[in-house]
Amino acid sequence: MKTKLMTLVAAAAATASVFAEEEFNYTPGEGLSYGEQPIVSAEFEVKFDSKYITYGVMDGMDPIARLNGYVTFFDWWYVGAEILTDLTKGNGKRTPYGYGNRAGKLMTLDAATGIAHEFDLGEALGKLAVDFYYTYEYLPRHAGTMNDTQYLDLELQLKDLWLEPKLWIERDLMADEGTYVNLELGHGFKIEAIEGLTLRPSIAQGLGNSLRTKGYFSDVADGFSHGGLMDTTVKGELEYEFTDWLTFGAYVAYYDYLFDSNMRDAARAYNAQWGKSCDRSYNFVCGVSVKATF
Repeated sequence: MKTKLMTLVAAAAATASVFAEEEFNYTPGEGLSYGEQPIVSAEFEVKFDSKYITYGVMDGMDPIARLNGYVTFFDWWYVGAEILTDLTKGNGKRTPYGYGNRAGKLMTLDAATGIAHEFDLGEALGKLAVDFYYTYEYLPRHAGTMNDTQYLDLELQLKDLWLEPKLWIERDLMADEGTYVNLELGHGFKIEAIEGLTLRPSIAQGLGNSLRTKGYFSDVADGFSHGGLMDTTVKGELEYEFTDWLTFGAYVAYYDYLFDSNMRDAARAYNAQWGKSCDRSYNFVCGVSVKATF
C-alpha cells in the first residue's frame, strides 16, 4: 500500500512538473496559447469593393464597405460576423429593390459560427484546410419581402500544392433552398524585390442547381429554372505583410458567364436592372483591404 501511494505521489509530482514548464504565451498574429496548445485568436478586416458582386452578378453598382471580425477558440471553433454598408446613395436610388438612400447604413449582416482546422495529409498532399460553418444573413434593405436567410457552407483547400485547389459548397436553407458549388485554382508568388509582398492569380468556376439559379434569375427571366455552369472568375490579388499581425491587400477581378448561353442571358438581364449601361454578363471589380490578427 505504501509503495502504491509513493508511486501515485511521484506520478502526480511528475505531472505537476510538466504543467509547471508550460505557460501562457501571446504571439502577434497567432493569438494566445498555453504551451503548444492554441487558446484564442482573433481577426478583424476592413474591405472596400468598387461594386457589390455575388455569384458573378451585381447586387450593387456603387462601392461598398465590408467590416468583419472573427474569434477562434482552440484552433477549431470560431464565431464572428460581417457587415456590409453602402458608401454612396447611388445603390439605394438605382437598385431594383427601391430601398432609398442608405449611404453609410447597414445593407447586409452575416452572423456566422463554424469549425475550421488544418489536417496533415502527408508529404504528397500537404495540409488540408477544412471550414464548415453556418451563416444567418439579414438584409434590412429588403423590408416588406423575405429579408433574411440561412446558409450551410463547406470549404476544402489543399494549401501546399502548387495550384492550391479550393472547393466551396453552399446550401441556402430559406430563400431558394438551392445549392451552389465553386472550384478555384490559384497560386501565390512571393515578389522577391519587395519583402512581404505576394501575388496570387486564380481562376474559379461556379455551378448552381436549378433551385439556386431560379432563385436568382426567375425575376428577370420568366420561367428560368435551368441549372448549370454559372460565374467564371479570373482574379489577381496582392498581399503585403506590413508586420506579423497587419496585412494590406488589393485585388482586381473579372466575372462572366462564359459557358452557358441561357445563363449568360439571365446574368445580362440581372445586371441590366441597374441601368442600360450595365446590360452585360460580365463585370470588372477591384478592391482594397486591411487585416489585423491578434
